[in-house]
Amino acid sequence: MSAKRSRLSRSSDFERVYRQGRSVASRFLVLYYFRQAEESPEGTPRLGLSVSKKLGGAVVRNRVKRLLREAFRACGESVAPGHDYVLIARPQLVELVEGPDKGAVAAAVRDVLARAGLLRDDGGRGS
Repeated sequence: MSAKRSRLSRSSDFERVYRQGRSVASRFLVLYYFRQAEESPEGTPRLGLSVSKKLGGAVVRNRVKRLLREAFRACGESVAPGHDYVLIARPQLVELVEGPDKGAVAAAVRDVLARAGLLRDDGGRGS
């Protein structure tokens, strides 16, 4: 999966997901998701990130985005294909990023995806 194709980058894509999609929230993240249009290549899940300046300076925000992309990529085959996703980082997420547990951000991403019912239980081999 190409990194560029798997990202939402256009403002219109974000707007469509926000307006027509559904949302689920946790203490650390808000997830918006929307089924992709039929013309999207192979139904590859695409991810958009929104990280506010409330989280910190550019260094902190870029680290948060990198960790969120890694966590989403780690979910890989378990994530429901054919959707566009937007993750919005809440200020409490900085606690996880700066904490001692390296897998805490990944756990937060898996939690919000599970709340939305978008994770497959068997690692992507089933439904």
